[in-house]
Amino acid sequence: MENKLQTEMEILIDQAIAGDKKALELIIGDIQDLVFNLSLRMLGMVADAEDASQEILIKVMTHLSSFRRESSFSTWVFRIAVNHLKDYKKNMFSRYPLSFEYYGEDIASGKEKDVPDMTMGVDQAILEEELKMSCTNVMLQCLDKESRCIYILGTMLKVDSRIAADILEITPEAYRKRLSRVKEKMAAFLEEYCGLSGKGMCRCKRRINYAAATHRLNPARLEYTVMEKGNEGILKKCKEAMEKVDDLSFVFWDMPFYRTSPKAREWIEGFLGSEEFKTIAEGELN
Repeated sequence: MENKLQTEMEILIDQAIAGDKKALELIIGDIQDLVFNLSLRMLGMVADAEDASQEILIKVMTHLSSFRRESSFSTWVFRIAVNHLKDYKKNMFSRYPLSFEYYGEDIASGKEKDVPDMTMGVDQAILEEELKMSCTNVMLQCLDKESRCIYILGTMLKVDSRIAADILEITPEAYRKRLSRVKEKMAAFLEEYCGLSGKGMCRCKRRINYAAATHRLNPARLEYTVMEKGNEGILKKCKEAMEKVDDLSFVFWDMPFYRTSPKAREWIEGFLGSEEFKTIAEGELN
């Protein structure tokens, strides 16, 4: 089955390189959710992830002819996305970096105790889920970009160590050692501060009003709870193997796999039909 899927993808790639717009649309449709979810975990904000995803997809579209089939197509796409995201500097957390020390001090401060009700009549359970999804993405930003990427590949996407090492262009042994260190660092923070671990001092429901007061949560404009959940079969198809998660990284593995937003999908369709893309394609795809 896997060989058949690979053959079908290779056929589509050949057709797209030859100028078949429909084939290119099918390729982008197959990877856009994967690229968006990786961007969201790496950048921490939905708007930043949408912008970065568009740039990554343009790179994929205009560099298809450079795919040499020395690895799987999904590995090639991951490598393009990872390299782009590691160098990305237009997102909020590149301008205002976070650290575990700062995040932990904010949680331990107890500032949420004196904040009035700011839920704006929105159901508490919905806001709690929204904050959970937002907080876990933001928490990842406390890791440096290299460590963040390793953690996402190893514990959230559960990519096999050989493939992750290929994506990052390091040895599998080096990847496993770095992943182990990053997992220990994240687990230590989760155990002390995150209530989702069962031991941490923070509880999402207690932080809702404080999050709204500090503009980390907007009850009038929810992002995560309104996003369409994606088909995790897409994610599983792109992975070559599964690794057992044996520590508190389960907090992140529980996060949903999202569909690219309708706005982003409309942009992709519009871009593929634009004169701008036609000019780029004539120079790059052929």
